[in-house]
Parts: sequence; structure tokens; C-alpha cells
Amino acid sequence: MISAQAWADAQLLWDFQLMGHEPRRCSVAIGLGSHDLGVADATADLYHRGLAPLIVFTGATSRTTREAMPKGEAEHYRERAMELGVPSDAILLEPRARNTGENIRLSRALLEERGVSIESVLLISKPYEERRSYATACKVWPDVAWVSASTAMTFTEYVDSIQDARLVIDMLVGAQQRIMVYPEQGFLIEQQVPRGVEAAYERLRDEGFTSRLLPNAASRS
Repeated sequence: MISAQAWADAQLLWDFQLMGHEPRRCSVAIGLGSHDLGVADATADLYHRGLAPLIVFTGATSRTTREAMPKGEAEHYRERAMELGVPSDAILLEPRARNTGENIRLSRALLEERGVSIESVLLISKPYEERRSYATACKVWPDVAWVSASTAMTFTEYVDSIQDARLVIDMLVGAQQRIMVYPEQGFLIEQQVPRGVEAAYERLRDEGFTSRLLPNAASRS
């Protein structure tokens, strides 16, 4: 049973982790691979709205996608986008990345190899990964403009789509921890975290929503 306080705290994290960017036309869209095909759906929608002439889908497999996406996250995203009417010649695949930093570095290398001039990037992720992905992208590739995007949905709608509230809250807590600790490790740009958000994270962590925390970090920030 998830308490009312935990729901409220999770909502705080959800709201903070959304960047609130208004999607605009960019040089390219990069869809970050994961277990969630909604990222491919959102990327296809942005393409059809004329907001990017080219898509890069990036991602190998992970322990959460190995069975469901045996051909790799990028390939399954490509297939999904083509089902939604995106032409194959508008999609590039980056099939090796296994974390967000690699997603950005390898996508950049692919685009440079193809001679694509990039000034701005639509960065499409899961909703609760918007802020962490944005901070990673700004660190790894700082000389382009980044616009975060994801499927437009509420926290409750996302929980309903996953059908596992505890897992979603665990993922929110894990993303929040990385936003706070990765800058000092050189993986993300520093971002100001409101005290209320940090307190919500601490309460959820202490209540046991810890399955997505970094190793040996279940009891610390």
C-alpha cells in the first residue's frame, strides 16, 4: 500500500523532472532507447509535426529490455516509428549505446560521420527522464541547443500505462538521485534542486523506494 504522502512526494519528483520545454523545430530528433515504446511514438509524432527532418534512435539492450527487444532498443524503435508512418530514410540507427552519455556521444559521432549539420536537437525520453537526459546532453555535447520532449501525460496516466506504481516511484527516486550526485562525477551539468524536491526524494528513499538507486546508495543521497 502506497501512502498518500508517498504519492504526493512522487508527484513532486515527477513535476520537477519534466523540463517544461515547448517543442520547436530542430536540426534532428534523438530518441533515447529504453523499455518504453512511447518514446518512439512521441518521436514519430514530432517528426510528423514537422519539428525535425531526421531521427536518430539510439540504444542497445539492457537487463530490462533484453527479452522484450532482442534486436536492440534502437531497432525496435525504428520499427515502431515506421509502423506510424515515418519513412525509413528519415531514421538513423545508433545500436551500441548502453547509457545516456553513450546515447549522446555515439549519436553525435553518427551524425558527424553522415555530414549532418546540427545546431539544435529535440531530445525525446521517458517523461521522468527529461531533466536527467537534458543535463547529460548539455554536459556531453554543450555546443548545440537542446529541447527536451516526451509523451504528454500526467503522473497518474504514466502509472496506469506501466501498471506498477511502486516501480514507477522507484524509477523517479533513482532518476532524482542521479540528478543530484552525477554532476560531481562529471556526468551531468549542475542543476538547482528545490529543497522541497530534495526532501520528497529523501522521504521516498527512507520509505524503501530504492530498487533503482545506485549500488551501495540505498541509505544515502
